[in-house]
Amino acid sequence: MNLQYRIKILLELAQYMNSRQTRWEEAKEKASLENSWFIPEFIELAISNITTYYLKKELLKDWTLQENIQEENQSPKKVGIVMAGNIPMVGFHDMLSVFISGHHAIIKPSSKDPVLIRHLADVMKEWNKDICKMITFSEMPKGCDAYIATGSNNSSRYFEYYFKKYPHIIRRNRTSTAILTGNESEEDLAKLADDVYQYFGLGCRNVTKIYVPEHYDFIPLLDAFKKYDRLSGHHRYKNNYDYNLALHILNKKFYMTNGSIILSEEASLFSPISQLNYEFYREKNDILPALENNAGIQCIVSSGKKPFGQAQCPLVNDYADGVNTLSFLSKL
Repeated sequence: MNLQYRIKILLELAQYMNSRQTRWEEAKEKASLENSWFIPEFIELAISNITTYYLKKELLKDWTLQENIQEENQSPKKVGIVMAGNIPMVGFHDMLSVFISGHHAIIKPSSKDPVLIRHLADVMKEWNKDICKMITFSEMPKGCDAYIATGSNNSSRYFEYYFKKYPHIIRRNRTSTAILTGNESEEDLAKLADDVYQYFGLGCRNVTKIYVPEHYDFIPLLDAFKKYDRLSGHHRYKNNYDYNLALHILNKKFYMTNGSIILSEEASLFSPISQLNYEFYREKNDILPALENNAGIQCIVSSGKKPFGQAQCPLVNDYADGVNTLSFLSKL
């Protein structure tokens, strides 16, 4: 199966993902039932982002050309993939990278996201039986030539130990931030709401902390964030909101809220679900270099950096941790 044919399969997969075929609808419904964080709105968002920013002919051709992916992989390797499950199909990019490079993917799906990736792989196998050898699933991907594993800071230590003898990419906890100037328009703040609320804030590209100038007026921000008031009716999100609100009240800690999110002045980059941390700054240049060099930050949303509303829209060559997955695979 040469590169051009693999690209052809991926383009057909994009058409399937954008379709309303009954079994695809059933798979999405099953995924939503098995993981209540995977509401239909966010499953559809993940599908749209994958088919728009990954599975386009010119994007795939340019991507593989940049990394000098050969038409024929004369020596395919077995690549174990340990997937995360914090947002729908978060492991798709790893499967895509291994497949398009001509290697064989042995996937351990997350227990939080076992349905969608398996379903898409099964559909591809129906189109070409050779893919049955190129994409397989295992609860314990042993005997591989290389590994790509995504998890928490805690699980990454185990990955480093188990996979230390093999070429590997190990991903840890990451999050995203935003720097505001106070001059943002209503449209900018509404787009920032997407960066904060989409996927309930569970993704590494979700903004979990904002930096604001001294004497910043939070009212326009809280008003703009009301576009996601509907999430306050989600039972698991509401439980988190009530819990964090109670902590602030019991500890007599200052907070602000619009009913769906809590703003709290915190030093931590990471915030709990339903909370957005903030910190004041005097000069933007005082904080920007440190943020750019912080290994725990995935992206920075701000004027001149990642545009507002685009944090969850990475291109196919915008890698999860800054490590070029396709380059890694091409050199195995």
